Formats: sequence, C-alpha cells, structure tokens
Amino acid sequence: MVWAGFLMGLLGSFHCLGMCGPIAVALPVGKGSGWQFVAGRLLYNGGRIITYAGLGLVAGAFGQSLQLVGIQQLVSIVAGVLILILAVMPALISRPLGNIPFIQKTLFWVRKTFAKYYQKQNLLSLLVVGLLNGLLPCGFVYIALAGAIAMKTLPLAMTYMALFGLGTLPMMLLVSLSGKLIKPQTRFFFKKAVPYMACIIACLFILRGLNLGIPYVSPKAQATTSHHVTMACCHKK
Repeated sequence: MVWAGFLMGLLGSFHCLGMCGPIAVALPVGKGSGWQFVAGRLLYNGGRIITYAGLGLVAGAFGQSLQLVGIQQLVSIVAGVLILILAVMPALISRPLGNIPFIQKTLFWVRKTFAKYYQKQNLLSLLVVGLLNGLLPCGFVYIALAGAIAMKTLPLAMTYMALFGLGTLPMMLLVSLSGKLIKPQTRFFFKKAVPYMACIIACLFILRGLNLGIPYVSPKAQATTSHHVTMACCHKK
C-alpha cells in the first residue's frame, strides 16, 4: 500500500495548485543565473518532501504504538475511515485540531518564520521556505498522514509520505518554473476529483484491515498465519 502515497500525491497535485501554487509562482527569483533559479525551485520542493517524510515518521510512530497492542488490522480500518472523513467533511477534524493551543502557537511560529525567509534572496532560504511550507495546514496532507498511520513500520510510513511529496513534485515544479500554465478549468476538474480518489484509497485501507484473504488487496494478517503454524506444531506433538 506504500505506492498509494505516490498515487495520492500525483492525482491530487492539482489541489496543491490552489493551496500552494501561488506561493510557488511568487517565490523570490534572486540575482543568480538560470541554473540557480531552477536549483532554488528544486530546493523549495525538496524541503516540502523532507517535511512530509518527517511528518510520516510521527504518524508512523503513532501507528506503531497502536500496533504494539495487537490491533494492526483495526489501525488500517481506522486510517481508512479517517481518510473518508477528511475527504468528505474535512472541517470535522481540521477545525478541532486548529483550536489546540500548542498547535496554534506552532502555526504562528511557522507562519512568522515562513514570511521572514520568503523575503530573502538566496538558495538556503528557499529550502527553509519549502520545509516550513510542509507544516502549513492542509487537508490534503492530513488525508495522506491518515494513510501513513496504517503503515507497518516507521521506514514505510516515511517512504509513504516521501512518495506523496514526490507525487506532487512534477506539477508543483512545473508551476514554479513556468507560472500560471494550467488552465483554471483543468485545475477545477482535478480539484473536484480529489475526494473521489481519496475515497478509493480509503476503501483499500479498510479492505486491507478486514483481513479477507484477497491477494494484494486484503491479505491474511501475518499474526493469523503464525497462529496456525503454532497450532500445527502442537498438534504434531
């Protein structure tokens, strides 16, 4: 299921155009040559991907804490349900999160630091802007993080979110290099399609958690297989 992160980022990158597109288009040009202009855009997008991978580590750690108590399949189902909620009614989760004092203070610092580095004219500042951009509130990122919770290991959770960022890279890089290239009608169409795509991925997570024995979609849990092996050995004795 780790591949779902890239698919989500790729198909949902048009949603990013509405949220982060204006930031990418208006990035400081600087006084360098053409290759420095391109390098700055790559650093900005690389910063976003690094932050997404870091958030994946946090989400994966939370998921691991749940899996340690033997509810791995339930974690996958809950992640699928969270994705459905965020895709259909994002305000149910995003608004309560925004009211937590710690998160409010963190976002205030992020926005303040973001504005500070956004005004600078060097490559390092664009990397920092990208890193901070990944922390800005975004329902689309929340959907991806819900999927990262269901990953079996921390490296997989980080990879899932890194692939999510890589999925958004082609569109965001294209926009940051060439400006408003995508027609509004095209952006509107794909933005409307994002919830449907998220619902499909949510259903895949839920099916995987149901342990139906369907290859690649809902395989039997390893714990169940190990249990049968143990029982078979006991029977032989």
